[in-house]
Amino acid sequence: MRILHSTLAAVAIVAASIAGARAQVPGTEAPRVITYIEVMPSSLDTAVGILRRGAAASRKEAGNLRYEILQHAERRGALAILEAWSDPKALAAHDEGAAAKVLRGELNPIRIGYYDQRLETAIDTGTAGAAGKDAIYVATHVDVTGQFKDDAIAMMQKLAAESRKQAGSDRFEVWQQNNRLNHFTMIEVWKDQGALDTHNASATARSFRDQLGHMMGALYDDRRYRSLE
Repeated sequence: MRILHSTLAAVAIVAASIAGARAQVPGTEAPRVITYIEVMPSSLDTAVGILRRGAAASRKEAGNLRYEILQHAERRGALAILEAWSDPKALAAHDEGAAAKVLRGELNPIRIGYYDQRLETAIDTGTAGAAGKDAIYVATHVDVTGQFKDDAIAMMQKLAAESRKQAGSDRFEVWQQNNRLNHFTMIEVWKDQGALDTHNASATARSFRDQLGHMMGALYDDRRYRSLE
């Protein structure tokens, strides 16, 4: 009986270790962050200044690959930050560092919504091109019910691969949220509004949205932005 108990205990430990390793996969490579911020309209200029100073300081930090500050194309007080870091240690050091703390502290008095910071892992990035002055950024939150997680990943990777071939595509990335593995963010950068419109009308994009429809656990939430720099 002792042997059986020991064997079962060993199996349980191994199983727990495997489950733990799987749970830790998101965030162990290619960490990404998207932060949604909404500020008082009267404080927009102040907020933009805060974000620009924060971006300049953050780009100097070890391990920073990209730090972009964005403004919603229609809701001027709705802002966003896109971050890419070399590894989790670099991201952790940044999040505890002076630049991030100053930015959050200065934004707090003028925010009218939650500082919505989402830690994610890039699962499909491709090659990013340089975004021009007319570029349109699209951040799409894709939330599927749990049983469709793997199917959704395959579909988004296919969409990304095909979209990168389209005229005017500067970037198309797929991120997975670390604490909710059935939540994803698709980051797109298009040369201009015309390129985005052409993409959205394409058979590739329309087919993706149709197939995704029955899998979704929330509305298909795509937000369009322009760079603040």
